[in-house]
Amino acid sequence: MGVFLVAVATFLTRIENWRSYTPVGGGGSFIEESGYIDEEKPAGIIRWLTTVDHKDIGILYGLYGIIAFAVGGLMVTVMRFDLVTSSSLLGTSTYNALLTSHGITMLFLFGTPIIAAFANYLVPLIIGADDMAFPRINAIAFWLLPPAALLIWAGFFAKPLGLFGPAQTAWTMYTPLSLGAVGPSADAVGGAGVDLMLLGLHLSGVAATMGAINFIATIFTHRGEEVSWANLDIFSWTILTQSGLILFAFPLLGSALLMLLADRNFGTAFFLTDGGNILWQHLFWFFGHPEVYILVLPMMGIVSYVLPRFAGRKLFGFKFVVYSTLAIGVLSFGVWAHHMFATGIDPRVRASFMAVSMAIAIPSAVKTFNWITTLWNGRVRLTTPMLFCIGFISNFIIGGVTGVFLASIPIDLVLHDTYYVVGHFHYVVMGAIAFAGFAGIYYWFPLVTNRMYQASLGKAHFWLTMVGSNITFLAMILLGYGGMPRRYATYLPQFATLHQVATLGAFLLLIGQIIWLYNMVSSWFEGKRVESGDPWDLRQDNVRTVEWQWFEQKLDTQIATDGGDEEVATDGGEPAEETETVADERDD
Repeated sequence: MGVFLVAVATFLTRIENWRSYTPVGGGGSFIEESGYIDEEKPAGIIRWLTTVDHKDIGILYGLYGIIAFAVGGLMVTVMRFDLVTSSSLLGTSTYNALLTSHGITMLFLFGTPIIAAFANYLVPLIIGADDMAFPRINAIAFWLLPPAALLIWAGFFAKPLGLFGPAQTAWTMYTPLSLGAVGPSADAVGGAGVDLMLLGLHLSGVAATMGAINFIATIFTHRGEEVSWANLDIFSWTILTQSGLILFAFPLLGSALLMLLADRNFGTAFFLTDGGNILWQHLFWFFGHPEVYILVLPMMGIVSYVLPRFAGRKLFGFKFVVYSTLAIGVLSFGVWAHHMFATGIDPRVRASFMAVSMAIAIPSAVKTFNWITTLWNGRVRLTTPMLFCIGFISNFIIGGVTGVFLASIPIDLVLHDTYYVVGHFHYVVMGAIAFAGFAGIYYWFPLVTNRMYQASLGKAHFWLTMVGSNITFLAMILLGYGGMPRRYATYLPQFATLHQVATLGAFLLLIGQIIWLYNMVSSWFEGKRVESGDPWDLRQDNVRTVEWQWFEQKLDTQIATDGGDEEVATDGGEPAEETETVADERDD
């Protein structure tokens, strides 16, 4: 895969002038000396199909991630309602297919792209870059994702036509189960649906790797003159660290997927021999555990960036937050075998992985204490973004503490492959990562849309999501303590009550996300227009950041070109009088 990417980059470098693509890269005339293209963006669908503007691509990533979030959420909603009773109405095959696609959709089609949405839109603005270092590769990386999703979900479209069904391997694709296509049990795990899923995963990995190279090149080479390593913002630090993790982790996943495809289709025996299942686990989890930090580190960056805005003070211990980010990035590659404590590997090896798995909790705790200290004695404003930041911290603490228990070998041997593990990582993935994503979406919504969302609906979304996630995932942890194994479509009657409680929480989560989606769509088109370059009143605490200065310049230019007051500056200067937004529309 690395050779392929280098070959593509070399070929494109021969035929393209990279510096001809700029922030208006889909068009928009600007200063000739800056290298801007002297043409306007095309209108309609052609603009979105051909754009290389980092802001447009960020919006595309965001819409793609939201669609994947909706699909994955509906999958798990169906599963949870099926688990209301101890006997499955869906049937084991359908349940296993939904289980597999839900996990892969949320991790690969929602988690990574939604982070790319924030990073594409904001990193160039924050660091003072004209655009991404390689704008067209940026566009290519996005357009690899829609076919990846279609390949991953192909079995659901093909099965009604009497063709192959979706994969039923679970998201970990453990061998020998995922090798079912080589024997009479091919249909038991999905047949061709598994092959297409593996190809889709490989395609999404190529896209993520191309994006990571782009972010590293942009942050290293396209920072403004005033942006040094010492004052680089925390969000860009986390994106840089995440991109480094992607470069080391995703190629290994791609190699393992190709080996598995070769075993399934070309008669090789990478995972068919004795110990092949252990080999798969080593290869997969060497990617799989850094993947958790690939998802959570940028979300930690969003919380570290947004939370101080509504605490009215700078982030406490900024350098230690940066150092802890880098420490997590390094340590994340030394913990993968804690997923394999029950496989019978050498006790001395297990002990070393247990030690590193516990040690990685320290930099995460450093961040947590820094967030809490930032809140301490701050002028806290409980806006919707702030509520989601606080919810992130709360859920992350629970997810982290339950993870420390799993890092202990004797405890893990008891709780391995039970619902305790499901509750633990959902506290991190949904209870923390999604919460930080919502905080970022609400905070930067006026920046992207020039409109303000409905504050009351935003807070209703928070409380339904907070209560629903804790009901659901705490019930899962208790199920795990009771011995309920994960990935089962049926269960013993004594587990029924907790499963019904978890389904109630999932229903609250569903209602919350419906409210959020309605709020976002209606506010995008009909929300109150933002008339101030400081919609969150950040100036009063001297915590306004650079992207809002860009936003103010954009507003000033729009007002001037629309025939606004002559007193409005169009060169980025301060207007004579600042117009405030309507009070009842601002979330304060």
